[in-house]
Amino acid sequence: MKLYTYFRSSAAYRVRIALNLKGIDYTNEYLNLVKGEHRSAKYLKINPQGLVPTLEIEDGVNLSQSTAIIEWLDEVYPDPPLLPGDSLARAKIRSLYSIISSDIHPICNLRVIKYVESSLDAGKEGKLKWIKHWISEGFSALESEMSDTRFSAGNSPMLSDVYLIPQIYNAIRFNINMDNFPKLYSVYNNCNELPEFFQASPQYQEDATSM
Repeated sequence: MKLYTYFRSSAAYRVRIALNLKGIDYTNEYLNLVKGEHRSAKYLKINPQGLVPTLEIEDGVNLSQSTAIIEWLDEVYPDPPLLPGDSLARAKIRSLYSIISSDIHPICNLRVIKYVESSLDAGKEGKLKWIKHWISEGFSALESEMSDTRFSAGNSPMLSDVYLIPQIYNAIRFNINMDNFPKLYSVYNNCNELPEFFQASPQYQEDATSM
């Protein structure tokens, strides 16, 4: 498999974690979003939306959108499962990661914050205020949902952790005080003790320093 990725993309980071947890061999094809490589004619043939990640699986078949990719991975490679067998527990985990995938990430990703900064004349200060507000609001809801378990939904990593860790990484990058979210930060540290998470992290990507 080949993953078209950017080292700091939250969505691509999620897919890297999922691939690692599943123990799947894959190669990274790095695209520099800052330089606009995702908008090249070559990549638009692969992903007409011009976004990362895209997972090339076989015979030129490409999957886009991180949630669709991860759900496919969990269906085709069910061990270890990223969702539990109990329907109520699955719904709970979907609720947790939907706070990130629906309420935080879409309005804090690169193209949105660039629009806020430039087209809406908010500048860097306004951009940071925007990011901190929406991440902190979402994290407040997530913190209230956390139990005292090692991971976000129990004692083994689940799909909610796959979404949570990249978002916390972004929060730290934007200087959000994680002292306000001790349960989330504990989960973040516990996950990053596992090689599957740490090796998916932006700082571990081989081309990170050139992007």
